[in-house]
Amino acid sequence: MDSRVRKTPGLPADVLGAVKAQDRLAVLHGLLDTAPDPDFDRITALAATVLQAPIALITLVDAERQWFKSSLGLDETETTAGMPFSAHAIAAGDEPMVVTDATLDPRFAASPAVSGKHRIQFYAGVPMVVAGARIGTLCVLDRKPHAFPSADQLGQLKALAELAASLFTLKDATRSGAIAKEALAQEEKRRAIALDAASLASWAWDIRTDIIECDVLLSELFDLPRSNRLKARDILAAIDPRDVYQTETRFRDALTGSDDYFGEYRVKGIYPPRWIATRGRVIERDSDGKPTLIFGVNYDITERKLGDERQRLLLRELNHRVKNTLATVQALATQTVRHARQPSEFLEAFGARLQALGAAHNLLSDREWRGIGIHELVQIEAKPFDSAAQPRMTITGEDLLLTPDQAVGLGLILHELASNALQYGSLSVATGRVELGWKTQGRKGARHLVLTWRETGGPQVEPPDRHGFGSILIRRSLAKVISSAVKHEFRPEGVFAEISIPLEDLPK
Repeated sequence: MDSRVRKTPGLPADVLGAVKAQDRLAVLHGLLDTAPDPDFDRITALAATVLQAPIALITLVDAERQWFKSSLGLDETETTAGMPFSAHAIAAGDEPMVVTDATLDPRFAASPAVSGKHRIQFYAGVPMVVAGARIGTLCVLDRKPHAFPSADQLGQLKALAELAASLFTLKDATRSGAIAKEALAQEEKRRAIALDAASLASWAWDIRTDIIECDVLLSELFDLPRSNRLKARDILAAIDPRDVYQTETRFRDALTGSDDYFGEYRVKGIYPPRWIATRGRVIERDSDGKPTLIFGVNYDITERKLGDERQRLLLRELNHRVKNTLATVQALATQTVRHARQPSEFLEAFGARLQALGAAHNLLSDREWRGIGIHELVQIEAKPFDSAAQPRMTITGEDLLLTPDQAVGLGLILHELASNALQYGSLSVATGRVELGWKTQGRKGARHLVLTWRETGGPQVEPPDRHGFGSILIRRSLAKVISSAVKHEFRPEGVFAEISIPLEDLPK
C-alpha cells in the first residue's frame, strides 16, 4: 500500500452527523428489515451491468449498521461496521460518489471492506432520496480498481437509484396493508393445517402382498368403494393419468434411495379436480435392502391448490400493475419537474400527485385489483378538498364499478380538478360551488360513463396563456382506456370538465 495513505479510524464527524440525523432515521426505520423483493434485485442486476462490475447493492444505512435490501455478489444481508462508502456518499450530497481505487484513498484504505476479506477497491454509489431523506445508496463495487465511469454510465446509475427510491416510496405506501395481508395469510395457513390434520387417512402397505390396510377415508379420497383393505394397483389406477408418471418416478426414487416419500396428484374422473397429498416412509426392508413395509398418510389438499392458483393469478396481476404504476410515477416525476419553476413547487406538486395515486392503489389492493366503486373513489380523491363545516360540493350519480386502469386515471383527474379549484377556482372563496355528477349513456354493449365537473360562484376565469402539467394530466390520464375522452374548458363562470369512459366490460 502507498506509504502516503494514512489510516483513519471511524467516520469523520460530518459524515457521522449526516448518518445519525433524526429526520433521516425517521424515514429510514419504516423501510428496514423488509422481505426480499425481486423488483429491487432487477435494479441491482442492471446497475452491475451498466458499470461492468461483479457486486451491486441497495443499501439502507442505519445509525449502527448497513442493511442490504438487495445484494448481488455478496452473501451478507447487512454489516455493522467496516463499509463506510455509503455513509460518505450520503453525507456528500445527491450526486454520484466514485472511488476508483480505495487503497489509495485515505478515507477508506483502513476500512475492513478494503483490507479485509472483501478487498473492495472500486466503489460507485448514488444516494436514494425518499421523503426528502437520503436513506441509503444504490452502489456498484469491485475487488479491483476501475477507470472513472463515463458520464453516461453515471447518468444511468443515477436514474436507477431514482427508480429504486420511487419503488421504496410506492411500496411503503402499501406497507400497512401488506402487514395485514400477511397476518391474514398466516391465519389461513394455520387453518389449512388444522383442516388437513382433521382429515388424515393413515395406511400401511405390505409390498409383498400388495395390500394396503387403511382408514376408510382413504377409499373415499380416491373415490373407491368404502373399504379398510385396498390394493396398491387400484390406488394407482385412480390417479389422474396426467400425474401418474411423476408419481411413479418419485415413489420409485423413494424406494431405491431415501426412506421418505412425498407426492401430490389429482384423482381421476373428478371435476373440479380433487387434489390428494401423500406422505410415506419405508419402515422395513429385507436382507437385500428392498422395502417390505411402508407407513403413510393421505389428505385432501384441493383447497390449498385452488388457493395457490388464485394467488398466482393475483401475483401476476399485481406484477403487471406495479410495472404500470412505476411507469406512471416516472411520467409524473418527469412532467412535474418539467413544469415546476422551483424545487419546492416540484416537491409539493409531485407529493400530492403521488398521494392521489397511492389512495387509488390502496383501494384497489383492498379489493384484490377487481375494481373500485365510483362513489368511493370520489370520496377519497375529491371530497377531502371540500369543507365539512360548510359543504360546497354537490355529488350525484348511481354507483358503478370502475376497472383498475379507469380508477387510477380518473382518480388523478379528480385530484387535479379539486386541487386547482381549492387553489384558484370556486373552492377558493366562500361563495363558490362545485357540481360533480355522472350518468350512463348508450345502448348495451356500447355504454359510456359520462362524468361532469362544473364550477360556479368563484373568481372569474380566464384561459391560461399556456397549459401546465395539471391540465395536461387531466386530458391524458385516461389515455390507456380505449374510446375515452376528456373535455377541459376554462369558462368565465368557472372551470368545466366532461369525462367519457366506456362501460361495456363493467359489471352492473
